[in-house]
Amino acid sequence: MARRYDPERRQRIIDAAIRVVGRQGIAGLSHRSVAAEADVPLGSTTYHFATLDDLLVAALRQAEEGFAKAVATRGGLTDPHTDLATELAGLMGEWLAGDRTGVELEYELYLAALRRPALRPVAAEWAEELAALLSHHTDPLTARALVALMDGICLQVLLTDTPYDEDYAREVLARVLPPGPSARPCPKRPRQGPPGSDA
Repeated sequence: MARRYDPERRQRIIDAAIRVVGRQGIAGLSHRSVAAEADVPLGSTTYHFATLDDLLVAALRQAEEGFAKAVATRGGLTDPHTDLATELAGLMGEWLAGDRTGVELEYELYLAALRRPALRPVAAEWAEELAALLSHHTDPLTARALVALMDGICLQVLLTDTPYDEDYAREVLARVLPPGPSARPCPKRPRQGPPGSDA
């Protein structure tokens, strides 16, 4: 009997993996549990994803789309005149106010990279892409600091199960940003000594 062509099977397997991790955590993920969840033969999961790391990479990429969609929907980061602290605080609020299970799942997959080196490049993509976007508004070092701060705020909200405080987030983000109308640093001048010296 010829195999039935099923172009959506790979996507169904990824969706099933995300549901399994959402219910049972990373520890509950196996080719067998995903095959059962997706209602596909066990061989299908190993055909599309030779290892569990391959499957987790695909699941993490898909989970990361949630934050990317929030960025695209708001559109404020494309405006060069945006109030960056206000925009980022609002962005986090919108993301955390959405499907909380999806946000928690994204962080669980993200943190799985601590034990699974194959996931680290994908986990780093989110930070790198957001920092690159923020570099249009500020210098690269500050952009990276903002991403790290946002990561920490979101993780604290999830771990402590406390409501997100947008005013607090805006205040601490603003403290990281350089003062003045331009967030980009001025080029350093050569150091000069006192008058009459050779320095």
